[in-house]
Amino acid sequence: MSVFFYGCVTLDGYLADKNHGLSWLHETGSPEETDCDRFYQAMDVAIMGRRTFEEVARLEDAASVYPTTENYVFTHAGSLPHKGFIPVGGDVAEFVSGLGPDKNIWIIGGNTILAPLLERDTVDHLIVQVAPVLLGEGIPLFTQKEGQMRFRLDEVKRYGQFAELIYSRNAPRG
Repeated sequence: MSVFFYGCVTLDGYLADKNHGLSWLHETGSPEETDCDRFYQAMDVAIMGRRTFEEVARLEDAASVYPTTENYVFTHAGSLPHKGFIPVGGDVAEFVSGLGPDKNIWIIGGNTILAPLLERDTVDHLIVQVAPVLLGEGIPLFTQKEGQMRFRLDEVKRYGQFAELIYSRNAPRG
């Protein structure tokens, strides 16, 4: 099993504006300018929180956004309004550990899902695209409570206005 965070932040480290909006991202570029499709093809499972799901649900055909992965949404809701998304609850780290050893798992969205996985040393790869935008305030990628962790920089790529930083866990999970 490999757990990946793959997402885009602003230069000042925000995933979304203070209202959880992503207009800053959509105005900067598109997924077609990145390696997102190739990355997605290697994933078996996608995990997101409710607020990330709400952004996906605003798209015209939300059910077609992640067509080949098992898509789990951490929420208190018993059902979701779009096919292809499964509501789950509980501890995200326990849920991830129960998915099986042969899965590539994509953590989509914010620190509510990412922080518990980092705290339990479960994240194997961080792929962070940086957009040339300063928001000044918003929803940060990291909670600042994760504690010290080390990752190894594997690669730096450029996609139009985006810089992509590819990191791997510094030491194997033991």
